[in-house]
Amino acid sequence: MEKQQNSMHFWSLPLQSLFSELKATPQGLTTSQVLKRRKQFGPNAFDTISHITLLRIFFLRFQNPLIILLLIAAAISAVVHDIHSAILITIMVFLSISIDAVQDFRASNAAEALKQSVALRPLVLRDQQLVKIPLEDLVPGDIVCLSAGDLVPADGRLLEAKDLFVNQSLLTGESYPVEKSAQDFRVADETITNAPNAVFMGTSILSGTAQYIVCLTGKITALGVITSTLSTQAPPTAFEIGMRQFGLLLMRLILFLILFVILANLFFDRPWLETLLFALALGVGLAPEFLPMVVSITLARGAVRMARKNVIVKRLSSIHDFGSMDILCCDKTGTLTEAKIQLAQHLDLKGEKNDHVFQIAYLNSYFETGLKSPLDEAILAYQHLERENWEKIDEIPFDFERRRVSVLVDNGKKRLLLVKGAPEDILAISTHFEDEPRPLSPKALYAKERRKIQNQFNDLSQQGFRVLGIAWREVPRTHSQAVIHDESGLTFAGFATFFDPPKSSAAEALKKLHENGVKLKIVTGDNELVTQHLCQQLNIPIDGLLMGHDIDSIDDSALSAKIEKVNLFCRMNPTQKCRIITLLKSKGHMVGFIGDGINDAPSLHSANVAVSVDSGVDVAKEAADIILLKQDLNVIYDGIIEGRTTYGNIMKYVMMMTSSNFGNMISMAGAALFLPFLPMLPTQILLNNLLYDLSEIAIPLDNVDKNFLEKPHRWKMSSIRNFMFMMGPISSVFDFLTFAILLYVFKASETLFHTGWFMESLATQILVIFIIRTRLSPLKSRPHPILAISSISLASLGIIIPFTQLGAYFSLTPLPTSFFIILGILCASYLLLAEGGKRVFYRYSINGV
Repeated sequence: MEKQQNSMHFWSLPLQSLFSELKATPQGLTTSQVLKRRKQFGPNAFDTISHITLLRIFFLRFQNPLIILLLIAAAISAVVHDIHSAILITIMVFLSISIDAVQDFRASNAAEALKQSVALRPLVLRDQQLVKIPLEDLVPGDIVCLSAGDLVPADGRLLEAKDLFVNQSLLTGESYPVEKSAQDFRVADETITNAPNAVFMGTSILSGTAQYIVCLTGKITALGVITSTLSTQAPPTAFEIGMRQFGLLLMRLILFLILFVILANLFFDRPWLETLLFALALGVGLAPEFLPMVVSITLARGAVRMARKNVIVKRLSSIHDFGSMDILCCDKTGTLTEAKIQLAQHLDLKGEKNDHVFQIAYLNSYFETGLKSPLDEAILAYQHLERENWEKIDEIPFDFERRRVSVLVDNGKKRLLLVKGAPEDILAISTHFEDEPRPLSPKALYAKERRKIQNQFNDLSQQGFRVLGIAWREVPRTHSQAVIHDESGLTFAGFATFFDPPKSSAAEALKKLHENGVKLKIVTGDNELVTQHLCQQLNIPIDGLLMGHDIDSIDDSALSAKIEKVNLFCRMNPTQKCRIITLLKSKGHMVGFIGDGINDAPSLHSANVAVSVDSGVDVAKEAADIILLKQDLNVIYDGIIEGRTTYGNIMKYVMMMTSSNFGNMISMAGAALFLPFLPMLPTQILLNNLLYDLSEIAIPLDNVDKNFLEKPHRWKMSSIRNFMFMMGPISSVFDFLTFAILLYVFKASETLFHTGWFMESLATQILVIFIIRTRLSPLKSRPHPILAISSISLASLGIIIPFTQLGAYFSLTPLPTSFFIILGILCASYLLLAEGGKRVFYRYSINGV
C-alpha cells in the first residue's frame, strides 16, 4: 500500500523513474512477482471481502432481532431452571438458522459462479505472454493492453498509444473524448484532467489501441477514492422494493400480535415467564425466517436454468424485473438481423460500380483504430487492396453526434482526408462531387445535384440496404494533424451499400413475445427507410414513427403521450434513446434494453432491465444486469419465461405464508382471550414452524401454470394484502372449529388441546399449498413430485410425532382415533373453502398478483 501511495501522481514522473519505483519492466511481471505483490497490495477491488464464507452467513442470521429475543428467552428459561425449554428452544433456533445458512451459501456460490463466467478479464503481459486474467488479479507493475471498447481495469501510465481517445466522464464529468499519448509531461497542476499520458480505472476506450503499466489498484485508484467517499449503490429493483414493503407489513403485524398476547395474558394474571416465551416463540413462528432462503434458492435456481438457455444473470433480483418486463427496446443489427453484414455495392453517383469509391472506404476502414463496426469488417472482408504506399498520418474518431470517421493519409504524392459516415451528414459538409472519368477533378455541388444524391440514397434505403456516404478532401502535405474543422469542403464520391438479412428466427420470436405481453420498440440510429423495409420483411406492424430530430423539438409531456403508440424510433443518438427509456419508465412500464456497444451504456443504465451480449464491449457488459451468450430474441423469450417462473414460485411461498400467518395471528389473538392456558407451548410453535418451512423448501422446483407465464406480473402489495385478508380468516374459522371440538367434544386437557391444534394447524397450512400454488383447479395443475412428497411427508410427520418419544420432549400426546376422522373432515373442508376463496379473489381482483 505504501508503494502505491508514492505513485499517486505517476503521470508526472519520468518513465524510467516510474519503472524503477515499481520494480517492473516493459516485458511485464513473472508469476512469482505477481504472487508477492498480491500479498502486498491485495486484490484489485474496492471490497476486500471477495468471498462470503458459510460461517459468516451463519452468524449474520443472528442479526434477526426475533432470533436474538428467542435466545434471550432460552437463557431466561435456563436461569429459572426450565432447562427442558431452554435446550429445545436453542436446538430449534440453531437448526433453523443452519438450514437457512447452508441453502443461502449454496445459492450464493451458484450465482457468483455464473457472474464470474462473464466478468471482465483484461489482457495482460505475464511471463512474457499475453493472457486474460480476472480483474481483481491485477497488481502494480502489470503491463495491460487496451483497445476500443475496453474498460480500463486500473490506474496506470501509458507506454504506447495509437490514436487513443478515452471517455473520462465517470471521473471528470466531461463527456467529450480525451486524446491520450505516451509522452513524458511536466505539469504544475497534477490532476486527472492534466494527465494526458495516463488512464484511470473505470474509464472507457472509445478508439485506438494502447499498452500501459499499472500503477495503482483497488481502493486507492482515482475511482476507488471516489467510491470510498460516495455511496454509489445501484437503486433497488422493483422486486427488492416489494420484498422490503412485504417485510415491513409482516413485522408490524407480528409486533402488534406479540404485544396483544403479552397484555392479554398478563391481564388474566398468567405466568409472566411462560407468557414471554410464548409471545417470543409466536413472533419467531410467524416471522418469515425462511423467506430469504426460499427467495435466494428460487432466484439462484432460476439463474442456473437461465444459464442453460444462454442467459447469464449478474444481479439475481433482476430476474423478477426480466420476467415482469412489458416493453423491450432494441436495435436492429444482431437482434432482428443476422449481423452477417456484407458489402453489396460500391457505387458512384451514376449508380455504377466504382473502384475509387471502394478504395476510399477500404483505406478509411483499414487505418481506423477505433472499435471497428460490422460495416468496417464487411468492407475489409470484401476484397483485399494493396495500400499502394499509403501511410496514415492522423485520425478523427467516430462519435454519435458527427456520425462519421475521418482518416488523414499520405502516399508520398498527395495527402487526403478520407471520410465515411451517415450519407446525410457527409452530404451536408460536401461542396463538390466526383464526375467520372476524372474522379480527382471534382465539380461544384449545387442544389440540383444534392437532390439527386439524396434521392439516390433514399432509393437504396427503400431497397433495404444500409448505406454509407463516401467522401474525400485533399489537404496540404504540411497538414500533420486532423481536426473536426477539416471535415468541410468535401468531395462526395459515392455510396457503399450493405445487406444484412433478417434473422430467420426473429419473426417467430417476435410473435411469441407479443402473445406473452411484451411490446417491441425498435430504437435505432439507422435511417427510417431501411428500418421500415426490415419491418415489412418480419411482418412487424408499424404503429408509429418518430425521428431523432422530432423528439428534440418536443417537451417531455408531449413526447410521453406519443411514445406509447410509436414502436419505431429512427436516427436516434444515445441521449435520445435514454430519454425515450426514461419516459416509458415514468409511465409505469418495466422497460428492457438490449445493447452491446459503447453508445449503448447510457441506455443500459437507464433501463429497468439492462441486457447485453457476451460479444459486446466491456462498457456495455459492465452496465448490464443480464448477459446473453447468444444474441437471439428466442433467448430473450426463454429468459423472460424463466423470470416469470421464478417470480411465480416466490409468490407461492409469499401468498401461502402470508395467508396462513395472518390466520394464525387471528387464532392466537382469539385463543388468548378465552383459554385458561396458552394455546400452544413455545417449543411446539417452533417445531410447527420448522416442519412447515421444511415442507416448502421444494417450492423453487415447482411447475408454474402456463396461463401465469403468458403475461408480465408486477409485485403489488395491495394484491398480497387483499389475498391475506381473504384467506387468513378462512384458516382461522377452522382453527376455532378445532378449538371448539377439542374443548367441547373431547373435553381436552391442556396437553391434548396443544397436540390437537398442533396437528390441525400444521396439516392445514402445509396442505393448502396445493390450492394456493395454482390459479387453476388443483386437479388440473400438478405440483412437482418433490414438492408433493415433501408436503405430504412433513404433514404426516406432524401427526406421527406425538406417538413417538420425540413427542414427549415437546409435551405432545397421542390422540384418540376418532380425532383423526374429524381432522380429515376439517382438512378436506378447509381445502374446499380455500379453493372457493381463491377463485373469488382472482375473479374480482383487478390486478391479480
